[in-house]
Amino acid sequence: MFDASPELQMILSTIRAFVEEEIVPLERPFLDQNFAELWPQLAEKRAKAKSLGLWLPQIPMEYGGMGLSLVEHGYVSEILGRTPLGHYVFNCQAPDAGNMEILIEHGTPAQKERFLEPLLAGEIRSCFSMTEPEHPGSNPTWMSTTAVHDHNDYIINGHKWFTTGGDGAAFAIVMAVTDPQAAKHKRASQIIVPTDTPGFRLVRNTSVMGERGQGWASHAEIMYDDVRVPQSNLLGAEGAGFAIAQERLGPGRIHHCMRWIGICERSFDLMCSYANLREVAPGRPLADQQTIQNWVAESRAEINAARLMTLDAAHKIDREGSYAARDEISIIKFYVAGVLQRVLDRAIQTHGAMGMTDELPLAYWFRHERAARIYDGADEVHKRSVSRRILQRYG
Repeated sequence: MFDASPELQMILSTIRAFVEEEIVPLERPFLDQNFAELWPQLAEKRAKAKSLGLWLPQIPMEYGGMGLSLVEHGYVSEILGRTPLGHYVFNCQAPDAGNMEILIEHGTPAQKERFLEPLLAGEIRSCFSMTEPEHPGSNPTWMSTTAVHDHNDYIINGHKWFTTGGDGAAFAIVMAVTDPQAAKHKRASQIIVPTDTPGFRLVRNTSVMGERGQGWASHAEIMYDDVRVPQSNLLGAEGAGFAIAQERLGPGRIHHCMRWIGICERSFDLMCSYANLREVAPGRPLADQQTIQNWVAESRAEINAARLMTLDAAHKIDREGSYAARDEISIIKFYVAGVLQRVLDRAIQTHGAMGMTDELPLAYWFRHERAARIYDGADEVHKRSVSRRILQRYG
């Protein structure tokens, strides 16, 4: 059912070699330096990926992408997920990938020319400004940021945080309430705000487990103080912000889950290699310990199951759309996030003190991917929603 075609196998082989030879060697500088210092080398790798025809795997060909289906891009996303820099080098990183899809589906010709085209070309970055510190992210219909009509403009006021990649982004797509009296799912709209607009203020990069990050690899806290933008910056219809966000989330969760599986596979490789090399006493490798053997077996089974579940969900989205696959999307969101946490934890435990350092990407992933069980809907929300739908079928 999920066999890759010979053409796709060739693409995957090329990407796998590129990741191992060109991107993995940049991990140590990425973990040791700041993003700005590494930028020239990353720009070189991005240009090389583009020259090889590996640019924008998730974007239709008419917009300069590879035109892969969701299932096909899932395979690619897994390989890119083996390194923290994989998706960025191929220009299919969050949140830009989702913003590209929004602009393709809902952008006006003028918006596409000004914002989408340079984003696709990799000349600029963007961010998605939705989460607010004053309200739970698990209830995206409840927010305080407002966009009020003033002649032909919107005046935006609000407070956002965890705006991924806000540091250095050229524009933000902001979720703001445009009609507080409307039904809760129709109160908010999505509006483009160039980050050089007066009143747009990046307060700081939010520290995540002791790391503030920089550039794309960061999460910004942002204030919108009487930010004035033209109403022509509205994406889609007024009040359609929630619906547009939901369109983005279904395929986005496939991208995330396959990326997490890539992290799992890399962590698994590191764990198994280290277990064979590290001796607990002369002639006694870690791999001889039954606990390690159990971890290897459990991890292999869980990763395989996670992959099949995710590809099944992607296949259903490709065939029937996100709404028809909402159960599968919810299930993989919490299941794969849980597998990711367990595999990472086992890999770190196997490496002992080494696992806590930035000699390997394990600690970086553990810091940043703990959020996998929170963002795009907390585990508990997905479990509740999918179980209610299932139980209704028995009622």
